[in-house]
Amino acid sequence: MTTHHTSKYENSLKNRKLVPIEQGMEIANRYSGTYNVVTISRITGPLTEEIVRKALDLVQSRHPRLNSRIVGELDSLRFETEETQTIPLRVLQERQLNDIVLEQINSGFDSSKGLVRFVFLPPEKDAQTSYLIGTIHHAITDGLSSIQLHSEILTYCQKIASRDPLNPGTSLKPLPLLYDLVPASMKGLRGMLSIMLFVWHLRFKKLWYRPETLSFEKCVPLDSRHCGWIRRQLDETLTQQIVNRCKQEKTTVQTAICAAMMFAVGKKIAMGNERDVRVSCHSYVDLRRRLSPVVHPENLGVLVSAAISFHTLKPRTSFWNLARDVRKQLESQLNNSDIFVPFLILKTMIELILKDCDRAPATVALTNVGRVNIPSIYGDFKLEEISYLAGLATVGGVLTAAVTTFEGKMTLNFMFSEPSISGETAEILVDSLISCLIESSKGDCAWQNPDTPKSTDELAEIAK
Repeated sequence: MTTHHTSKYENSLKNRKLVPIEQGMEIANRYSGTYNVVTISRITGPLTEEIVRKALDLVQSRHPRLNSRIVGELDSLRFETEETQTIPLRVLQERQLNDIVLEQINSGFDSSKGLVRFVFLPPEKDAQTSYLIGTIHHAITDGLSSIQLHSEILTYCQKIASRDPLNPGTSLKPLPLLYDLVPASMKGLRGMLSIMLFVWHLRFKKLWYRPETLSFEKCVPLDSRHCGWIRRQLDETLTQQIVNRCKQEKTTVQTAICAAMMFAVGKKIAMGNERDVRVSCHSYVDLRRRLSPVVHPENLGVLVSAAISFHTLKPRTSFWNLARDVRKQLESQLNNSDIFVPFLILKTMIELILKDCDRAPATVALTNVGRVNIPSIYGDFKLEEISYLAGLATVGGVLTAAVTTFEGKMTLNFMFSEPSISGETAEILVDSLISCLIESSKGDCAWQNPDTPKSTDELAEIAK
C-alpha cells in the first residue's frame, strides 16, 4: 500500500503544472528563443559518438526531467513524461567551437518534444581532444546541476569504454514542488507580506540610487536579437594570485569580479568624464543549501535566486573597497529570507523584462559556481576544462558573466545581447575588466585612474 501511494505521489511530481519560476523560463523560451543553459566540456581520450550516445541514454533513464517535455498554453503549462524524444545528439566535424556554442545559446527548444540536446565535436585526425556541448532548457536546470550532469555522463563513458557492467542506478526521484522547499516565513500570508515589503524596498532603492546602464547601441525587436559570447581563461598562477588577494582584502572572488565588471562598465558610461556613476549588480545565488531539505547538485532543477546590490562609483573609488561593499550587501541579503523573493517572483521579473525590453534591468550581472567539485579523471578520459553560460539575448544592455574554476584555472564566459551591445564594445569591456582584475591582484586601483590595459600579447595569452 505504501509503495502504491509513493509511486502515485512521484508520478504526480513527474507530470505536473510548472511553478512560476519554471513558467518564466518557458515564456522566455517561446518569446525569445533563449534562456538555455549551455555547458562545454573539453575532454582528452578515445571518446566516440557511440560511447556518448549510450551514456546519454543512461542518464536520460535516470533523470526524470531529462524525460520531460512542456505542453500546454502559457496559462496552463505542464511537464509531461510520455512521448518525450530520445536526447538528440549531433556530431559536427570541422566546425569551430565558437560557432557551435553561439548556435546553441541562440536556438530555443520545441519544448513539446524535449528539453535537452547535445553536440559532440570529435577529435581532429590524430588528435585526442574532443568537446561535448550540452544545452538544457533553463526551466529544468541551473549552472551547478548542468556541470554535475556532465560529470555523470563521463562516468558512464568510462564504464562503457572499459566494458564494465552497465547499471544506470536507481532513477532519481523528482524534486518536490520548489515552493514547498522554501522556509515557512516565505509561505502563505506571511510570505506574501515579505514579498510585498521586498518589492517596495527594491523600488525605493532603485529610485534612490537611479542606477545607470549601458546605452543601447541599437534597439531591435526581441526576435531580431541574439546572444554574443566572449571567453577568457586565467591560468593557475593568476587565478591563485586573485584568490590570495581576495583573502588578504577580506572579500571574495565573486565580489572582486563584480567590482571589476562595474569598473569596466562604469568607465564606458562615464565616457571619460570625471563624475559619479551609480551602478547596480545582480549576483545569482545557489539556493540548494538553503532549502529544506537540502538539494544535491545531481538533481536537475532551476534553484537559483538573485542578490541585488547598489553602488556609487566616485572618481577615486577604491577597487577593494567596492568589492567589500558588494560583499556586505550580499551577506545582508543572504542572511535573511529576502534572498528567496527573486526566486519566487522570477516569472513576473521575466515578464517585465519582455514587456520593457529596451531598458536594461541592471548595470552588470554575475553567476559564479566557484570551484567545480567534480573529478577530472574518468578512466581513459580526462576532463580538461568545463564551463557554462546562458543564452540571454532577451536582456539588452547588460554585460553578464558566468564563471567556473576547475583544475586551478578560472574560466569567464561573458554574455551580452546584440546589437544593444556590439561585439566590439563587449571586447573592450572584457579586456578592461580583465586588466582591472590583474592590476588589483597586485595591489589596488581607483575607478577613474587612467586605464592601464595589458599589452596585446598579455591579453592574447590570457584569452587562450
